[in-house]
Amino acid sequence: MKTIFRLVLFIVCAVPMTMWAQDDPTLKASAPKQVMVGERFQVVFEANAEGKNFQAPSFGNLTLLGGPFTSTSSSFSMVNGSMSHSVKCTYTFALQANHEGTVHVGAASLTVKGDKVSSQPFDIQVVPDDGSYSNNSSSGYGGEQDSQGGQQQNTNDPQVSGKDLFLRVIPSKKSAYVGEQVVLTYKLYTKVAVSSVSLSKMPSYAGFWTKDISDNSGTLKQSSEYVNGIEYTTAEIQKVIVVPQRSGKLTLDPMTMECIAQIRTERNNSRGMDPFEAFFNDPFFNRNIVNVKKELTSQPFTLDVKSLPENGKPESFAGAVGNYNFKSEIDKTELSTNEAVTITLTVSGTGNVELLQMPAPVFPPDFELYDPKVTTSSNVGSQGLTGTKKAEYLAIPRRAGTFTIPAVEFSYFNPTSGSYETIMSDPYEINVEKGSGSDDGGGIYASNQEDIKYLGSDIRHIMTGKAHLKPMHTVFFGSAAYYVALLALLALFVILLLVLKKREQLTQDTAANRNRKADKVARGRLKNAYQHLKAKDQEKFYVEMSQALWGYIADKLGIERSKLSMDTVSETMKGKNVPEELTQQFIDTLNSCEFARFAPGSAEEKMDDLYQKGIDVISKAEKVL
Repeated sequence: MKTIFRLVLFIVCAVPMTMWAQDDPTLKASAPKQVMVGERFQVVFEANAEGKNFQAPSFGNLTLLGGPFTSTSSSFSMVNGSMSHSVKCTYTFALQANHEGTVHVGAASLTVKGDKVSSQPFDIQVVPDDGSYSNNSSSGYGGEQDSQGGQQQNTNDPQVSGKDLFLRVIPSKKSAYVGEQVVLTYKLYTKVAVSSVSLSKMPSYAGFWTKDISDNSGTLKQSSEYVNGIEYTTAEIQKVIVVPQRSGKLTLDPMTMECIAQIRTERNNSRGMDPFEAFFNDPFFNRNIVNVKKELTSQPFTLDVKSLPENGKPESFAGAVGNYNFKSEIDKTELSTNEAVTITLTVSGTGNVELLQMPAPVFPPDFELYDPKVTTSSNVGSQGLTGTKKAEYLAIPRRAGTFTIPAVEFSYFNPTSGSYETIMSDPYEINVEKGSGSDDGGGIYASNQEDIKYLGSDIRHIMTGKAHLKPMHTVFFGSAAYYVALLALLALFVILLLVLKKREQLTQDTAANRNRKADKVARGRLKNAYQHLKAKDQEKFYVEMSQALWGYIADKLGIERSKLSMDTVSETMKGKNVPEELTQQFIDTLNSCEFARFAPGSAEEKMDDLYQKGIDVISKAEKVL
């Protein structure tokens, strides 16, 4: 029906040209009024009629990166029986500002039906760079599409600038004390579609304790945000807690990442109006997508780290910085000798609880003290890292009596108030009664380093006189079995070293890893597609099928995602001596995946047929490759 409607519309539009109403020819310029030094931007001249002999203006001291890039579009309209025909011709220039000041851009001109039409000159204000945008990009200008009209890697597109796509680091604060946590959020800002993102250089954190608190679910959560009055789609790339370990101005290296921006280009129509152009410019046919590889670098960040004040520092301070609570608990105060008592100290609050040095209670010398059991639980809150650290001290009294355990003191520095704070626990009085059988406890008891009381029979006096000794068994050291075991351990060490070296080589070989895991990843995608098939969710089903087919062939053949196309797949499979029949079957399956959602027929049958074809072609390719 849509095709018939468009043909009827074309016939109705094909009325005598004398009925058309068209405006006088004009040439208008559009450009930003203000740009920053080093920023790339566009100046566009738009004409409402087709012309020739376009004359570019003078751009002053601006650097011309590319252009003019031309495009033409036409449209018809009917109002109250009157037909009108409009044409829009655009001439785009890619420029870069290198010097601060005011730049005067002259008038451009165009010849339309023998008459010369000119634009109005204008000024552009170039201001210093405030560091908000990153223009570190590997892309240039002037790429083309492949012959199939599909996606092709293009590093020369003028439409992706530092204002369209950039990476920035957002700190929770710009000044902190030693030991105070700071949250760094690396975010991607974009006004264009992005197909893939990969980190190429992680920041180094010399002088910092770090903890990555990024969402590791595998998907980037997107949101909208306004920067300088412009709306961007943002994605959180990484979130890190950094804790400075020394004072001074500490600079963190920038993060570098690569991404593929997808830019839709207009068809350049220099031959006039094609009656069927509107039909074939339908999104189903229009695949004029250009992939632009961009390298983005965040701005360097310098944190001003202040030393902790010496004035008012308590003796019990052990480096804790944050906002904490402290409490002490004892499980019993009435017990018998040789019966254990446990004192639990708990510190909770906001700060780096993982590096906290816990205080310790002071037990009387009549108590036998064991190493504490320390447990830590932490989570990420709005203020950064919060959590609880607990230390359980177990002691056993060896003598009856009444004992006092002094109060425990915990001190920390509060960066909010800029002062030290101390929390004291309550002292404990413990009443120890004499237990049954305490006289033969099987050990010694030392009270205040004085007399030694004999308690059991496990300690004997040193034997005097001549000893009668004889060997109990054959000595292993120096025997043949000793040297055989030594050689076996040496051989085992060499084998283990070779295995680790081989594993390291395999880990570093990214292409080999992708090749080995290609079938597993593809089958995981097919499993997801089958779930969407049962749920009759066409959109998600076709997305999973497309990613399964393209992802498998890219990983298996070692093709970069940015260079992936039908021609690349076909040529690479032929280079791998893949049978021509299998190559064609794979290409046909990819095409079927692209067109199945638009083809007539039962949606469920199309999905089931495509799913079976996908399993079949991946299985055959796995056997051959």
